[in-house]
Amino acid sequence: MNNETSFPTIGILGGGQLGRMSALAALSMGVRVKTLSPTASGPEAHIGDVTVGDWNDPAIMAAFVNGCDVVTVESEWAPAELAEAVRDPATAVWPSSKTLKIIRHKGRQKKALEAAGIPVPEFQICGSLSEAKEAFSRFGHRVVAKKFEGSYDGYGNATVQSLKELDVAWNDLSSEDGLLIESFVPFTRELAMMVARSSSGESVVYPLVWTEQKDHRCHAVTAPSPSSDRTQQVARKMALAAADAVSVVGLLGVEFFELENGDLLVNELAPRPHNTGHFTIEACHTSQFENHVRSILNWPLGDANLQVPAAVMVNLLGKRSGLVQTTGLEAAMGISGASIHIYGKHETRPNRKMGHVTVTASDSGTARSKAEQAASLIIL
Repeated sequence: MNNETSFPTIGILGGGQLGRMSALAALSMGVRVKTLSPTASGPEAHIGDVTVGDWNDPAIMAAFVNGCDVVTVESEWAPAELAEAVRDPATAVWPSSKTLKIIRHKGRQKKALEAAGIPVPEFQICGSLSEAKEAFSRFGHRVVAKKFEGSYDGYGNATVQSLKELDVAWNDLSSEDGLLIESFVPFTRELAMMVARSSSGESVVYPLVWTEQKDHRCHAVTAPSPSSDRTQQVARKMALAAADAVSVVGLLGVEFFELENGDLLVNELAPRPHNTGHFTIEACHTSQFENHVRSILNWPLGDANLQVPAAVMVNLLGKRSGLVQTTGLEAAMGISGASIHIYGKHETRPNRKMGHVTVTASDSGTARSKAEQAASLIIL
């Protein structure tokens, strides 16, 4: 039996931090990396073979995918459809455009989850303002309006508690096919779980984590979540079911609402490595980024369990506008156990994700205190 392994080439559509960290994981295993992005933002620099060009141009895409064993995306908005159209038959594209089409559109995503029997908040796909007003009334005059496509990091959503606010949300967020209206969920915690799934159907599940938001953006992630064993087991089953429902190959981020009684509702899906999985670099036997690479190559998946008692990740957001100038980095490095990741973006702006800090410790309280301290020192 021939056990020799050749070193393949993966192409990553996107040049942001998720592509950067996936590329670093691939390179550490001897995998060759190419990236294609429409603009040079910084994180992709010096990581493999970098192409900056119009990724909607068939000629540019064909030249990029040529020679790749597999092409992947760092965001669901990358043009996987075009990569599939111009690829060589031997080149795989994961996640597929079929998966991305479901997840990109919040209405299609919710319908796919509902059809699979996965609990989600009550919702209505509204094609007109009158339908949105009907849903607002039916859901108790407190709803969340969500733009169907293009929303991220709190952009594209609005909490609505009056008809006047609904009018504003409709004008700001609706598209030609309308708007998603969801019943407001009185959750006790927001949680998340990452699933890695290969084309052969092998899956591994990362620990359930507690995610804390500030201004609709993820601020901190605590691993493991303080949720009950029952809740963690239910989350695992739901996350695996969600991965099957959208036929994902690669990483899938599953965001949950935890209710007061411990029940869970799936909030949203992300078909890629996810901000809530960054803690896995230091805290787990195999990071989310390494398992993303393994899964799209259909290699055996690594152990996704924690190798430490607890970990906390805190995001580093931009605090000013302009070219990146960092202060406080050396002071933060002086905090024992703090692992600091700066994404290499050329420009900063308020609330833009610029990096993160992870601390592992014997308990989550210690990890949280040190991570917050380190993060507070770094100004980007």
